[in-house]
Amino acid sequence: MRIRIDLAYDGSHFHGWAIQPGLRTVQGRLEAALATALRLPKVSVVCAGRTDTGVHARGQVVHVDIPGETLAGSVGRSRRPPEEALLRRLNGILSPDVRVRRVVEAPPGFDARFSALWRRYAYRIADHPLAVDPLVRSHVLPWSRPLDVALLNEASVLLLGENDFAAFCKRREGATTIRTLLDLAWQRNDNGTVEATVRADAFCHSMVRALVGSLLAVGDGRRPVEWPLEVLRGGERHPGVAVVQAQGLTLEEVAYPPDEELAGRAELTRTKRLTLVGIDEEDG
Repeated sequence: MRIRIDLAYDGSHFHGWAIQPGLRTVQGRLEAALATALRLPKVSVVCAGRTDTGVHARGQVVHVDIPGETLAGSVGRSRRPPEEALLRRLNGILSPDVRVRRVVEAPPGFDARFSALWRRYAYRIADHPLAVDPLVRSHVLPWSRPLDVALLNEASVLLLGENDFAAFCKRREGATTIRTLLDLAWQRNDNGTVEATVRADAFCHSMVRALVGSLLAVGDGRRPVEWPLEVLRGGERHPGVAVVQAQGLTLEEVAYPPDEELAGRAELTRTKRLTLVGIDEEDG
């Protein structure tokens, strides 16, 4: 059977999502917890989007395939439904900076990665001393210059649509940098922070943080509104684009189609990515 797991984590003390020998990663800790809870020697999970070192998640989604009798057999004497019992066991095993929020049997055709329609990230910035809160310092980037939200939005709208985002990605051999950027908008919150909402079908390595870095140069007056678009059209990494720190970035949500469309969406995504000579995601 295939299980869907929704989880959240504070990425501050993780070396990203993907397993790396000798390093603390979210995938490594989750797979170890699953193996313990299910009494299996090894478990492998697939996630919706691989976050980089220091990036947080509130809406990460993964799936795991296990023998049908394994879940029921792991419950023991618990009278709770097997999925609820697994959720409680996982949260009892995992450290407090990773929390499982939901465990359900996945519908037919569900694939955490390939069935996804889009991923939504938020990037949060404090550009005034009154907005810099030490209690959330691991989740908000302090910025020394005041930001003009109107300028940020004016520059952002020029980047929307399907484009080759090579100028904002770390290239990987055999991977495409073509993405469809659905939303890129900024607002100032009641607490004084500035927040970017970024939504796309997928993201390549460092794309969100490079986009934010280029736009901040517009928002604080160092670059003209058209500059990020000029960088995009250049088609290669620009030395003037700063990749901002990971601490302000959070994976907020992953969207999927109705159950009856999951298998078709996964097949369409795989076909498209094979046509584009493969794909390798960092941020989802």
